[in-house]
Amino acid sequence: MTATLRLARSRRLSSIIDAVGNTPLVRLRKVASTAPSVEVYVKLEYMNPGGSVKDRPALRMMQDAIADGRLTSDKILIDSTSGNTGVAYSLVGAALGYRVQLVMPKNVTKARKDITQAFGTELIFSDPMEGSDGAIRLVRKIVAENPEKYFYPDQYSNASNPLAHYHGTGVEILSALGDRITHFVTSLGTSGTMMGTTRRLHEHTRPVYCVAAEPAEALHGLEGLKHMASSIVPKIYDPNLPDEIMPIRTEDGWDMSDRVAAEEGLPIGHSTGANIFAAVKIAERLHQQQGGGCVVTIACDRSDRYFSPIKWEKRYLW
Repeated sequence: MTATLRLARSRRLSSIIDAVGNTPLVRLRKVASTAPSVEVYVKLEYMNPGGSVKDRPALRMMQDAIADGRLTSDKILIDSTSGNTGVAYSLVGAALGYRVQLVMPKNVTKARKDITQAFGTELIFSDPMEGSDGAIRLVRKIVAENPEKYFYPDQYSNASNPLAHYHGTGVEILSALGDRITHFVTSLGTSGTMMGTTRRLHEHTRPVYCVAAEPAEALHGLEGLKHMASSIVPKIYDPNLPDEIMPIRTEDGWDMSDRVAAEEGLPIGHSTGANIFAAVKIAERLHQQQGGGCVVTIACDRSDRYFSPIKWEKRYLW
């Protein structure tokens, strides 16, 4: 198995976009030790080249738009983002040769601002007090004022977003675990990961119970996630698709992020902390009620997206 893994990682790629997908699953043993009869896995989406799960939908939305003529060389791609999709658009845009502008709340982490700009992306900031919904309203205004100038994929309404996970994430999970998987959980932002992966898992020959995790409060600190009752609901979101919706408190997501780094050696962001907190709760329930099961969740991004990075310098003194 080790030789096979090494061979897979040594494959030659024609472009960086060929590195998107086929991310590994890692079993969580220490933070899930309260449910010893249940396997808990996290899919390391931060191992995509752009560092997050959003590489998948960004690539799919751009490829589909290029194929049908909505995205052409004379248009600028513009969308709203809390950061990760923006990094993904920027990476894919640089690789394929398309200009990118992003609208994001002014209070997103410095790391995300710096990374997107490193690809040559232009940033437009929205009111930090309005969160992701404010960025959505602003990008719609910009596009409405000059529609011929822009290609606006609108990640919240674009069917290619969940399709990336239907054809990618869900298929990869089933390929790795097959009939062993009993439960899947991930959090709600655009909802693309939840919608697309759940649709594929629900088609599996054996039932897979799918749980959507969302912030417990309207005002929360889980960056990138949506409290649906108080937000602009994405058009791609179907509230009837999840088998259960689990509220997660901000402090539980943050605390779990710290635990996973310290106990499992995995550097994860706060939305991933919320995902793993939910996965462990489901595992504990399964352990008590059924004495077994297999739960899968998503590592959306790395913890370094939430840090202030060292400034890049063109000159160094040694």
